[in-house]
Amino acid sequence: MRAFCIEVDVLSADDHHKIIFQQNKLQMKKTIFIFGFILFALMGLRVSASGYPSVAVSELPEPLRAVWKEQKPEMTPMSHCAAAFDSHSDGEKMIFRCSIHIKMSAEGERRAMKYCEEKRAEKGIKAPCRLVRE
Repeated sequence: MRAFCIEVDVLSADDHHKIIFQQNKLQMKKTIFIFGFILFALMGLRVSASGYPSVAVSELPEPLRAVWKEQKPEMTPMSHCAAAFDSHSDGEKMIFRCSIHIKMSAEGERRAMKYCEEKRAEKGIKAPCRLVRE
């Protein structure tokens, strides 16, 4: 007759709680990583929260950048500017309009885009108006 010997490890309640805690900690790290990645991706979008297209100051033609630099000291965090241009050298094919003294950011965006669109239609510029961002 043969005898069998089976060893069984029995976890204490403390060991069981430690394992559960480590699993929960790992799951929490994964969740935070995913949330951070999504947040970072959303911050990288080139469209403002209002849905208007935007353009960086560095992408503006030099004459429009000069106007931006003149207007910047008067601007508040609620102020916005919009620009449209078909040419980087022909001043007749460029528009730059701002809404500076405004109390709400969204209204500043709307007004800057409205002023820009009105002038764009008047001058016959084909490029769309875009909000200027730093």
